[in-house]
Amino acid sequence: MSIILTRPRISRRKKAFVAKGAALATLMALSACDLAPAYQAPHFIVPASWHGQGLFHEAQPQETVIRSDWWTQFNDPTLNTLEAQAMDGNADLQAAAERFIQARSIVMEARSDLLPHFALAFGSSNNKSSSDRLFRYKGPITATDEFYGGMASWEPDIWSSIRNRVRAQKYYAQAQAAEYASARLSLQAELATDFFALRGLDAQNAIYEQSISYYQQALRVTQTRLDNQDATGIDVARAKNQLYMTQARQLDVQAQREMLEHALAVLVNASPSSFHIPQIADQDAAEPVFPLGIPSELLQRRPDIAVAEREMAQANRAVGIARAAFYPHVSFNANGGFDANGFDLANLANSMWSYGASVTMPLFEGGLRRAQLQRTWSNYRETRDHYRMAVLSAFKDIENGLSMTARLRAENSRLKQAVDAAMQSQTLTMTLYKGGADGYLDALIAQVNTLDARIEQAQVQARALQAAVGMVRALGGGWNDKLLPSPDQTMTFTGFQYEGLHHPTPAGGIDIPPNPEQYENLTTTEPTRPITGAKTGTPAPSKN
Repeated sequence: MSIILTRPRISRRKKAFVAKGAALATLMALSACDLAPAYQAPHFIVPASWHGQGLFHEAQPQETVIRSDWWTQFNDPTLNTLEAQAMDGNADLQAAAERFIQARSIVMEARSDLLPHFALAFGSSNNKSSSDRLFRYKGPITATDEFYGGMASWEPDIWSSIRNRVRAQKYYAQAQAAEYASARLSLQAELATDFFALRGLDAQNAIYEQSISYYQQALRVTQTRLDNQDATGIDVARAKNQLYMTQARQLDVQAQREMLEHALAVLVNASPSSFHIPQIADQDAAEPVFPLGIPSELLQRRPDIAVAEREMAQANRAVGIARAAFYPHVSFNANGGFDANGFDLANLANSMWSYGASVTMPLFEGGLRRAQLQRTWSNYRETRDHYRMAVLSAFKDIENGLSMTARLRAENSRLKQAVDAAMQSQTLTMTLYKGGADGYLDALIAQVNTLDARIEQAQVQARALQAAVGMVRALGGGWNDKLLPSPDQTMTFTGFQYEGLHHPTPAGGIDIPPNPEQYENLTTTEPTRPITGAKTGTPAPSKN
């Protein structure tokens, strides 16, 4: 049901103005009504300390949290350069930043409904009627019409429906800022993980090179002994098999390295065909020790938890919007101008105007409003469940990381001891074989054991570094929720700002390149120059 209140003209009586003032004051008082339920993020009982132990330690009062450029603590200049390039030019990261900008624009769209809307209208037409039309009026069959005027409309936000929409969009923009932080941390961690996997393959390739050289020498020794009838043909066949299998395994490692190099090229916005990272023989990255902090701080340091919490706050405001739909909806409209059959528009006799108010009150809609309210309450409970699972998953990631870093470090230490023992056995058995005191089968077994131990040790060392990266990611990578833009910072301009809108000011630590087109040619040459030979360079400054 809709009730329309109109008046043919504005009254000039004093009591009319008093009545209007009283009505406006009543509307302003009613506008303070907020039907959204009181919001408070759930509180969880968290443990006082962590269960696992690894390459991390309890943070002391004088220590800060993990640095935002945490990768520099691995002391690898090449990794530092790659991370800087990824933060500067990765397309997926820039797309996440643009989504934040779009969310800020949606805030301004929702906020515009709080203010009166004004518009101008003007036009002209020349009309002719058919002289043979049925029931034709005997007057002229041609006529002109010119008009211009203005229009205004305003909806008082009595039940805070509009303001709750604005607040919900602000929370959405904050969630997008946290999504950006999560995407940035994921990019940093993925790049570091792939980089250490590549360095692990470099170490394996160097081991295969050394082993192949050793097996070629062993094959020559075996062939010489066969020529001197001190060995059998089976010893030569075994030596050849060991050599060829090792060469095949090396080719597989080289193929894996090339694919990882291509993946790293994409992450740093470079063309895979022109991107190259020089190989090194040893994996010499440091194993840093990061401050672990206390469990209660984790809720403020994980961007994904911040996303879940902001989504919950947004769903809370949606309940208030659904509640407001049960109450009367009020709007004011006014328009006026001049309309004439000709160009004599300035004549007051040709003026026209109207103003009025409309009140819409839902009476019966078949349960539509109740269904919408129930849906918003269910959606809010769903976001609470997602928030709870995000918190539990975060604690699981920490405990898994502590277990992995501790166990892999111990495993790597044991494997180094196994490699030393295998190398000693390989040397002794080969010496005995050359002297004729032992068969080649024992020497071959020692060679296989040595190669397997060395390869496994290189793999575990790379996994240990990757586990450290995963642990940093689980701890939030130096991020905290204080970096989120405040609700007011999500607004990009004022109501009367009409310039400087192409790139809004940064908010929440999200930097947008002033000229994104500068990266169109970056994929051809630019990324390859600082990487080649970067092992002797200095770490690139972080833009994080």
